[in-house]
Amino acid sequence: MIPGIMPELEEAQVEINPADLDIEVMRAGGAGGQHVNKTESAVRIWYKKGTAEEVEVKCQDGRSQTKNKEQAMRVLRGRVFEAQQRKLHEERAEMRRTLIGGGDRSARIRTYNFPDGRITDHRIGLTVYKLAEILAGNLQHLVIPMQQHDKNERLAAAK
Repeated sequence: MIPGIMPELEEAQVEINPADLDIEVMRAGGAGGQHVNKTESAVRIWYKKGTAEEVEVKCQDGRSQTKNKEQAMRVLRGRVFEAQQRKLHEERAEMRRTLIGGGDRSARIRTYNFPDGRITDHRIGLTVYKLAEILAGNLQHLVIPMQQHDKNERLAAAK
C-alpha cells in the first residue's frame, strides 16, 4: 500500500457494527450559495465515539446528504481497516520482540558448564546434568521440556 493513499474497501472486508456509529448531519460551509445555507447535506460520522478506538469522518463535498454519507462511510471503512492492520502489526511485532529478545550480550539462551557436565537453558529455567549425552546428539533432555513449556505458555495465553 502506498503511504498517504487509503484503500477503497468493500463492506465485507471491514465489519462495522451500526451500533458503534454516531451520525450527525449539518449545513455545509464554504462555497455553494443559498443551497449550502438551506440544506443539511454535510455528514459527520463517529466510530466508537468516546473510546480509544474513536474515528471521526466528515464529508461535505457533494450536494446530496446521501452521497456525502456514502463517501464518509467509504473513508471510515478505510480508516478502520488501517487501524486494525496497524494494531495487528504492533501485536505481531511485540510477539517477535518477546521471542527474539533484546540481542544484548547479557541475554543468554543457554550455558554449557563442562567441568560440572551441566547445561542450563535460561529461557525456561531448565538445568540438566547430562551435557555429554546432549553433545552426543541425545537432545530429548532439552527438546521435551521446551515443548512442554511452549504448550503451557500457549494454554495460558488462550485463557
